Amino acid sequence: MTRLADLRKSYERAQLDEDSAPEQPHALFRRWLDEALHAELPEPNAMTVATVGPDGRPSTRIVLIKGFDEQGVVWYTNFDSRKGRELAAHPFAALQFHWVELERVVRIEGRVSKVSDAESDAYFASRPLDSRIGAWASPQSQVIPSRATLVTNAAKYGARFALNPPRPPHWGGYRLQPDRFEFWQGRPSRLHDRLLYQLGEDGRWTRCRLAP
Repeated sequence: MTRLADLRKSYERAQLDEDSAPEQPHALFRRWLDEALHAELPEPNAMTVATVGPDGRPSTRIVLIKGFDEQGVVWYTNFDSRKGRELAAHPFAALQFHWVELERVVRIEGRVSKVSDAESDAYFASRPLDSRIGAWASPQSQVIPSRATLVTNAAKYGARFALNPPRPPHWGGYRLQPDRFEFWQGRPSRLHDRLLYQLGEDGRWTRCRLAP
């Protein structure tokens, strides 16, 4: 049996140089996201979302990115979930993308706010019917007696709404407006490339290299 302490990997696929990197982090993130999509990686849109509760305890979970532009990163969820409650109390989060096959990690931090009702409505309407029913059926993050609760709820709301379930008032989108990006590219001998972009008070991005 292989010991965890003995696992090793040499990262040799690519490099990340500050002299050739874009001045704006959004451009580099879009390039890396497009490359992950074109490489047909398993779930390249999966990202970790980290939030902090009122008690100072951090928590993480995997969600799927559903939009990205100069305004920020968008995902959708239940506002009454643990992450929703934590964001209501402390509206900042950290995101992480890990594209293992490309030996890349992107970390993004910033303030989080809800997207408009119109945006949430439009995205909700585009979801498969089962997913729309599921948004009503699952009291996310709450204790339930068994899986039968979900099945019963799904049947109840399916009968109630048929083919046209409206967006639940407790469900919608969040947008993280970045003020910090970090790009990590694996390199040999653990001498990895790390570029940090930070947004200044003047609205300009600065870029620097971090030691691995």
